[in-house]
Amino acid sequence: MLSSAEIIHNASMAGIGIPAFNVPYLPMIEPVICAVVDEDSFALVEVARLEWIKFESKSPAAVMEEFSRWSQPEYVRLHLDHIPVIDEDNQPVDYRAIIREGIALGYHSVMVDGSRLDLEGNIEATRQVVELAHAAGIACEAELGAVLGHEAGPPPDYKELFESGLGFTDVQEAERFVRETGCDWLSVAIGNVHGAVSGALKDEKKVEARLDLDHLGRLRQATGVPLVLHGGSGVKREYLLAAIKEGVAKVNIGTEIRQVYESISRASGSLLAAQEGVYERTAWLIREYFGLAGTREVVAGGLVEGPK
Repeated sequence: MLSSAEIIHNASMAGIGIPAFNVPYLPMIEPVICAVVDEDSFALVEVARLEWIKFESKSPAAVMEEFSRWSQPEYVRLHLDHIPVIDEDNQPVDYRAIIREGIALGYHSVMVDGSRLDLEGNIEATRQVVELAHAAGIACEAELGAVLGHEAGPPPDYKELFESGLGFTDVQEAERFVRETGCDWLSVAIGNVHGAVSGALKDEKKVEARLDLDHLGRLRQATGVPLVLHGGSGVKREYLLAAIKEGVAKVNIGTEIRQVYESISRASGSLLAAQEGVYERTAWLIREYFGLAGTREVVAGGLVEGPK
């Protein structure tokens, strides 16, 4: 059975973007996995620290326990997403302890987010986590640049953000970052934004983001590793598909399925109805938005030879 690193490598070689579905509520895990299996595709299920701090996924252990109940390793793997060195509230986090816990629990890949540090600090923190992950035989994702949206307060004007390139990943820094850290996948900022997670803003429709594809192409050439698009919800499909062709091999999806779960739960009070809504939206995303129905064998069937 292929590792997550090998599967993302295959996706990169095949020009496929693997969806990675965030699960801020434990009952979302079953319908997400069922949708992936029914569409004969491959995806990651993932949980970020803020999803057990600010939502109801409880803990890395609780997510692993629920994932293990429904696990279909030929179709899905579990990723520990966004473990920040400094969190969205500007508080320091014991990130190494959380990463070690995730590794001990059996997560198939991990992510350290040192993007709120300066470049030198981000390189050092990421290098340490890469060593932990690689010693356990799993892949490590990192982030360079500022994918905004999780911070408290109103978000910046999107048009101004995009036109100014605010927070975009610097190409020269990215080349050095990957070389010195040894990270397997790199989350980049090219106009993508996270969905809001604080207060009333978390229920609002997410901005329809654009992507700077030329900048993405330069990052791909400079880094030579599979790139990751965080904040995939709300990105125009034409931009998403073009970004995948330019080297994005993993696309995080959170708001798109979280809001479905929350809105149906509030309106109906029915857990089953909320789960059905998540299943239907996940299946639609795989089939219509990503166009990945029937592609599992391409990425998970065997290792594709060639440079990463």
